[in-house]
Amino acid sequence: MRVTAVKSRVNSRAAPKGGPIPLSEVDRSATARASTGLREFDAVLGGGIVPGSVTLIGGPPGAGKSTLLLQIAANLARERGPVIYVCGEESAAQVQLRAERLALAGRDILVYPETNLREVLDQAEQIGPRTLILDSIQTVWLPESESYAGSVTQIRDCAQAAMEFSKRTNCATFVVGHVTKDGAIAGPRLLEHLVDTVLYFEGDMNGDYRIVRAYKNRFGSIDEICVFTMEADGLHEVGNPSELFLSGRHGRPSGSCVVAGIVGSRPVLIEIQALVGETSYGTPRRLANNVDQARLAMIIAVLERRVGLQLGSHDVYASVAGGLRVSEPAADLGIALAIASSFRNRPLPADAAAFGELGLSGEIRSVTASARRIAEANKLGYRTLFTPQNYADVAQAIEAALA
Repeated sequence: MRVTAVKSRVNSRAAPKGGPIPLSEVDRSATARASTGLREFDAVLGGGIVPGSVTLIGGPPGAGKSTLLLQIAANLARERGPVIYVCGEESAAQVQLRAERLALAGRDILVYPETNLREVLDQAEQIGPRTLILDSIQTVWLPESESYAGSVTQIRDCAQAAMEFSKRTNCATFVVGHVTKDGAIAGPRLLEHLVDTVLYFEGDMNGDYRIVRAYKNRFGSIDEICVFTMEADGLHEVGNPSELFLSGRHGRPSGSCVVAGIVGSRPVLIEIQALVGETSYGTPRRLANNVDQARLAMIIAVLERRVGLQLGSHDVYASVAGGLRVSEPAADLGIALAIASSFRNRPLPADAAAFGELGLSGEIRSVTASARRIAEANKLGYRTLFTPQNYADVAQAIEAALA
């Protein structure tokens, strides 16, 4: 009765201008997504750019943040209209040199070498761009904020001002953020809470490819990734990351296992490598690269107790080839098979792939999206599958794999 009365009151009187309105009457035409011109990057954003959204892109120096945003700016300027590129770390001539190297036409890219954010937003009010890029948030400052550029106060106030401008004008904003030595965005944690989407560059920055992962996304799923190759003319998307992560896999070395994983919403095949050797010190070492250290310790304990592998006097190293970080429990079985293969110095079948979560009693537990994992493995030629559907416990799977 009370709900009905409230609904009748809402329908009988028009809401004041700028006041609350029924959710069903919100105009959705203003939120139509726009493509960045990069299909894989659009998927990470959840299907494209949402007007009025604020996206934070972080990563170490040299990861390709400015290069990626300049490429996106060129695509958006060509399709949607003017883009203001605020280069707080470079001069306009330096941005032009990068654009020439990337062979980008910059007719509709408005370069603005300014660090005073109030001046930037005043200019944006007059021009009315569809996209605003701040490179970077640590270099801009507001005159009304009594602190130096890059301080916690300035970063917080500048992010707040940029967000308010974007929501009010429906201008999509991209913000570059520096990272600390620990890999986190420099500045207050409030910065990540204010923005709509947080993207990080991952992987080996010294290699030829870059991995961009979504850690927060109000308009799509998190943990989505897109993979780029870094070349002289910019970043190029990799349509099938599985082929990239398995490209260096030759022969059948011991201590190597292909894992059918799920990254975000996409099935990806990755290679888990393990090395087991007798320790030269009193305490054996357990080192993990892009694998959770605590989970590696648990898998080693299960192999010792339930399978009988005497790993107590051996060093164990585990790594994910390609630099992709693996955190899902579905990789447990692949890590266990790689360790057992290295310990016995016997390679797994060349067409073998595995996935499954290990329990402390040695059982292999089922995981989500098994059909999609199997389909991705079969598509790339992996026919021998070690899965929870095929094997009940890890000892049985290891004996079958190394038979």
